[in-house]
Amino acid sequence: MKAVIVGAKGQLGRGLQATAPAEAVLSCVDVDELDITQADAVQAYLAQEKPDLLLNAAAYTAVDKAEQDEALALAINGTAVGTLADAARAVGARFVHVSTDFVFDGLAGVPYAPDAPTAPLSAYGRTKLIGEQLAGPDALIVRTAWVYAPTGGNFVRTMLRLMAERPEVRVVADQIGTPTYAPGLAAALWTMAGAGVTGLHHYTDAGAASWYDFAVAIQEEALAIGLLTQKATVIPIPTSAYPTPATRPHYSVLDKASTFEALGGPTPHWRDNLRVMMAQIKEQG
Repeated sequence: MKAVIVGAKGQLGRGLQATAPAEAVLSCVDVDELDITQADAVQAYLAQEKPDLLLNAAAYTAVDKAEQDEALALAINGTAVGTLADAARAVGARFVHVSTDFVFDGLAGVPYAPDAPTAPLSAYGRTKLIGEQLAGPDALIVRTAWVYAPTGGNFVRTMLRLMAERPEVRVVADQIGTPTYAPGLAAALWTMAGAGVTGLHHYTDAGAASWYDFAVAIQEEALAIGLLTQKATVIPIPTSAYPTPATRPHYSVLDKASTFEALGGPTPHWRDNLRVMMAQIKEQG
């Protein structure tokens, strides 16, 4: 099986490389090698590679910056997805695309099913929703949330840095979602793609938490294995005390029943995967 990974240097892209099946022959590209907003370049690259599978891990993820730069976010998160889908279809490749919980408004109060009505609150969410629509009915589209990994910029690594530097950290406590370990998401994408799953599905780790809950858990796990040597005070705050240009959904837990069925069982709890990542960070020094 020949697979192309677009966005290969990001958290998910690295996870896809690390969890690829033994029989997969990978071609990995990022923006410096392939600009997915250029349709001619995308079509030429896929015509040359002729993959069996195209996995799109590329995205404009600067959520707040997208409020002022929606045109670029749309080009990457929206239009380029259609370009990738068309190019994959032209060479007979299956297409896998990753979307976000930000397509919802956070008002439901119960986990969002894949067919729940969408109502994005931000430019990022709007552009990601357009990408879903352009991916086409034959694609595998997987929404996820709160992704983190041992490398790259993410909430876990930011919290570890701040907790080592400051006596206290203030963290939003009224936004509820689910952390997702990037290698776990990547492994699930390979499994679902290999099984020929198509359509719209949800994947996060199991459980739910606020950002405050997540931060408290990060500190507890880091202290337990010596990644942190002193305890910072974690102070819960409302979203109103930490205003941002982009509006976040207050509740964006995703219903993963269809994904559990496709994977043959539930995903690990987010706390278990957090513990796994902490051990990896410690091993890496």
